[in-house]
Amino acid sequence: MDDLPHISPLNHAEYMRFALSLAQQSPPKPSNFRVGAVLVDEGANRILSTGSTLELPGNTHAEQCALQKYSAANNVPEEEVGTVLPAQAVLYTTMEPCQKRSAGNVPCVERILKTLSGRNKGIKTVYIGVKEPDTFVAANAGQSKLEQAGIVCVHVPGLEEEILRTATAGHRTP
Repeated sequence: MDDLPHISPLNHAEYMRFALSLAQQSPPKPSNFRVGAVLVDEGANRILSTGSTLELPGNTHAEQCALQKYSAANNVPEEEVGTVLPAQAVLYTTMEPCQKRSAGNVPCVERILKTLSGRNKGIKTVYIGVKEPDTFVAANAGQSKLEQAGIVCVHVPGLEEEILRTATAGHRTP
């Protein structure tokens, strides 16, 4: 994690651009979106962990990878990652977190919601580049499920076209 960029505090566009650079490291496949995620301590303006689609073994999503890497670095099971997150933990993700997984994995929304049981109440804000297209799961309600649980979801504008182009690289076009 030594080669992480320095990003000015609250520079949401730059954090999203960094998440996009992570998404671009994911392999293009017809069965996945290429997504990047950055877990940040907003109070200290410090990157805690990063993730990209398929970075870890299995059919892993970016948010899942970021949370699993952070929990491993802090020697806690992923289900308990909320116990070691700082009070101002936020998540940047190029695409709305999934609320349903077709491959049997725990959806990213549930992973984020599990962080709320931690001593500092987990991830309180999720910054999102684009809504999830209906390609694999119709009408993803990830954002709404997070908001119903009290997590603030903020759209970070400006990179939508590049995010979608990156996310769908490798997809077959009709």
